[in-house]
Amino acid sequence: MSIKYLEQKKLHVEFDTTELNSQQIRLIKSICTMLNHILTTDDECDYFDGSAEMMRMVASAVKQANFTAEWCENENIPYAQQALEFCIDSIADQMNEDEVTKYDN
Repeated sequence: MSIKYLEQKKLHVEFDTTELNSQQIRLIKSICTMLNHILTTDDECDYFDGSAEMMRMVASAVKQANFTAEWCENENIPYAQQALEFCIDSIADQMNEDEVTKYDN
């Protein structure tokens, strides 16, 4: 097998982690790892449990986002909660669509 073929089988994703703490960086790595697992598994349990776990990790990332710290003068506003509710509504709309949305550029 040629090296060129192997190189085409890997996707390298880069994040600017300048403004991220170590917990956020670990969470990003975990989300990417879980997404890869979900996309490649042939086990039903792994598919469903992994999907749920990945969504929990994404929700955790939203809650840990720097946005709420930047807007601390409005600390009574539950931004993370509102953002997650908006996401759930968007996901529910997506689930009711017959076709899968393609995000190819």
